[in-house]
Amino acid sequence: MKKHHKNGWAKALFALLFVFGLGATFYIFSKESNLNFDLSKNITDKKQNTVLLSERELAQKDILDSLNILKLAYDVAILEKTSLSQQLEIEKRNVENLMEIIRASKNPSRDQIVLYRKQLSDLRLSLSSNVLEVKKLKSQNKNLLTEIENQNVVMYQQKAENDTLVSKQKKLESTLKDASRLTMSNFKVVALLEKKSGKELETDRAKNAQKLKVSFTINGNSIAKTGKRIFYVQVLDQKNTVLGENKLIEFGNDKALVYSFIVAVDFQGKPANVYGILNSEESHFLKGTYFVNFFDKQELFGNTSITLE
Repeated sequence: MKKHHKNGWAKALFALLFVFGLGATFYIFSKESNLNFDLSKNITDKKQNTVLLSERELAQKDILDSLNILKLAYDVAILEKTSLSQQLEIEKRNVENLMEIIRASKNPSRDQIVLYRKQLSDLRLSLSSNVLEVKKLKSQNKNLLTEIENQNVVMYQQKAENDTLVSKQKKLESTLKDASRLTMSNFKVVALLEKKSGKELETDRAKNAQKLKVSFTINGNSIAKTGKRIFYVQVLDQKNTVLGENKLIEFGNDKALVYSFIVAVDFQGKPANVYGILNSEESHFLKGTYFVNFFDKQELFGNTSITLE
């Protein structure tokens, strides 16, 4: 009986140990499986994180490269020197600022990458708009330059025509002036002796000469100015002294004349004989040669002389 009881107790103990062993074995296996799963998951997560980090770094580099291209494009646009140059400089600085921000971001997040791409897209749109405006301005400037060149050609041609007209006008005025200028001839001077009867006789003897009669002829000119004309006569003795009135007249152009007397004539375009008388200050003139000059204002138009014995 005791033997049977011992066998039953032994069986129960064996069963309990068996169950405990199975549980421990299952627990250990389960723990090992979970550990292997966690290790596998951790490795997978690390790989995924590495892939994501690599993708963000590549995206960051790609954005920087694109921004650098934008910067170079702005440099080219600025060289065009249009009215947009100042605005283009501002846009270029915006690109450079964004590049600095991205370079300073070591491990940009996915959201940062999205934001950078959005800013890159906006800058590209701005560049496209500015480039179109620059092309428009270049075209306008080219048309304006063409118009200016055409105007310059027209102005040059007009100036050449005007210069030609002015030259012709000056030549015509000079021709008319020359043509309307009075010409004189027959310059004479004679010494006269006046008789008691009033009759005048020519003489070449100084002791008989009481007056000098000066005369000249104005040649006819139909296009010369008509009306009263005044001429100045200058008589010089042997000492180069101006005889007669010995008056000074100024003509307003820094020129002056000392004359002996004046003669006036009403010129009407036809030939006219003009004369004037210079009386001796004494009873007669002294021996020697007397020089006579004829002036139309300050312009000398003739001269003659007389020698008294």
